[in-house]
Amino acid sequence: MVFIAAANGAARDLTYGGLMAEQQANQVSVLTGIALFAVYIRLLVRRWKQPSAGAAIRVGAIWLALTVAFESVFGHYLEGRSWEELLHDYDLFAGRLWPLVLAWVAAAPWVFCKLEKGGRA
Repeated sequence: MVFIAAANGAARDLTYGGLMAEQQANQVSVLTGIALFAVYIRLLVRRWKQPSAGAAIRVGAIWLALTVAFESVFGHYLEGRSWEELLHDYDLFAGRLWPLVLAWVAAAPWVFCKLEKGGRA
């Protein structure tokens, strides 16, 4: 998923990011990221079927924790962003939609597990 996120960010920076305000570009990037993650996660769920809804929920929780950890470590220590700047991306009231990506990463394994089992997860 790291590569998908990086490619999504690069696509934003190299294409539409310069054509619109940063906030709008961020919002578009969140939506395209969610769509790209949906395709990838769907493929993973089909390949590695979870034995139960509980197992799928645990996978989503682990992915959520790893995503937040990676974003924090990479953003703060490698990109040099302040903690305040990183937390700003979580502020839905400021129009930042990053929490939607996190919610999707957490929920998607369960959603696709349920779909794979015909709604009986």
